[in-house]
Amino acid sequence: MSVKTILVPAEPRMGMSGALQTALLIARRFDSYIEGFALRSRISEFVAVDMGGSFPIDALNREGTEEAKKTKAMFESFMQENGVPRSGQATSGVSFGWLDDAPEGEGTVGSYGRVFDLIVLSRPDANSMAMQSRALESGLFESGRPILLSPPTPPKSIATNVLIAWNGSTEQTRAIALAMPVLQQAERVTVLTIPGGAGVPGPSGEQVNRSLQRNGIPATVLTVELEGRSTGETILAACASQGCDLLIKGAYTQSRLRQLIFGGATRHILAHAALPVLMAH
Repeated sequence: MSVKTILVPAEPRMGMSGALQTALLIARRFDSYIEGFALRSRISEFVAVDMGGSFPIDALNREGTEEAKKTKAMFESFMQENGVPRSGQATSGVSFGWLDDAPEGEGTVGSYGRVFDLIVLSRPDANSMAMQSRALESGLFESGRPILLSPPTPPKSIATNVLIAWNGSTEQTRAIALAMPVLQQAERVTVLTIPGGAGVPGPSGEQVNRSLQRNGIPATVLTVELEGRSTGETILAACASQGCDLLIKGAYTQSRLRQLIFGGATRHILAHAALPVLMAH
């Protein structure tokens, strides 16, 4: 098992630099190929709400094409500035490529992402457009692959000191399974359990820890009380106190609708995580 192929849906916006730097950190650990494509909205989405016909379709198409060109130039410039060769020019090690003429719409993240080992996206924040959130959901629910979310400030290291937010769920189990290549290279792995936190019936943290150790992973168990905090707040506080550079979290153990109405650990982490987060559903 390894992480040899990484997909980066790219956009010409501020958070993109962090996503590219995070992808490169992982790629250098596994000698991976990084491929980018221009993430852009479907023109039909604008047409559907424009009953008066004020949107000039040709102009929108031209604008989308120009933005895709700028996105490609930004992606390739980043790779060249960091000494990453184009695929085909490299005999070994990290390389990059670009998917021209990628289909419009965030659904490409979930469909095309199925043939990659990892998908890297910027963590959505209050300033993110709806498309960024939909792209994340497409990756989580449609690709069958793990999603690595980069924080606003990119890390200096990644996956050396990892925290697993264990809650007993199928989603968390899947996230651990998909993260095994990363866990097997980590110097330190902590299995966090939170008594009274959001979770479901399942194996204990100690049982998960023994399973990881049998796979050669240097795991230990940490139990932290809520102390008046939410589960998401407690997870991020534990990451900070342990000096972690990666959080592994199953996404949406509760339904998205329930989390939208009542809040939840996934929503809190998506809004506030200051470290990279590897998620799977």
